Amino acid sequence: MRLPEIETPAFAPGSVWLVGAGPGDPGLLTLHAVKALAEADVIVHDALVDPRILALAPPSARREYAGKRGGKPSASQRDICERLIALAREGLRVLRLKGGDPFVFGRGGEEVLALAAAGVPFHVVPGLSSGIAALAAHAVPATTRDTNQAVILATGHAAPGEAGADWAALARAGVPIVLYMAVANLPAIVAGLKDGGMPGATPALAVEQVSTPAERLVEGTLDELATLAAAGGLNAPAVIAVGAIARFRATLAARLREAS
Repeated sequence: MRLPEIETPAFAPGSVWLVGAGPGDPGLLTLHAVKALAEADVIVHDALVDPRILALAPPSARREYAGKRGGKPSASQRDICERLIALAREGLRVLRLKGGDPFVFGRGGEEVLALAAAGVPFHVVPGLSSGIAALAAHAVPATTRDTNQAVILATGHAAPGEAGADWAALARAGVPIVLYMAVANLPAIVAGLKDGGMPGATPALAVEQVSTPAERLVEGTLDELATLAAAGGLNAPAVIAVGAIARFRATLAARLREAS
């Protein structure tokens, strides 16, 4: 694959690149991410990296799965960090490929700290975060001047032994909330948001399998999404938005009807 004539950092042997693979569609990769795929000796990738993206790397690049999925056997974060260090010390170009952005609920911060402590050179390539991409792909802005000047990004999956977010407190902030990794815990999250004063009729939407051929949009209210999740009608991975921005599609549809 021939890259455009742009300046790109050197992907040196013995270094690790932490690269965001975006939400799934290969067309949403950055050029630096494409370079890393073309030059890597080994790719240590997450579960949510789309197969079409892995297919961009040459057959000579070794693929190593290091996915972490809720409720399923997964490598520990310590094991992943140690593996990255070991591969770099073999003199390999190591691509740590993560869905979305490596620093948005991707544990990229933990990995660069481990690499720095081990004296392993690293480089971070940002990726398009799935939470923002899921909304934009369906013409839903994360913020508008008419509805909200702030938005909360929150994960619905707490680490073992952690209490997780204070949903009642987040509800009282009065701004839209975009949830990552929340399907399994959605009934409890909804209860917490309602405890904080968020009405069950608050507009909500969810986008499953963002930017993949299996993508599906579900729209409704906060209460309806919780019911869907409990009944198995809402599937992971999904991005969920709750609040004023979730009614934007209806507003846009009305404008389009008026213009036609």
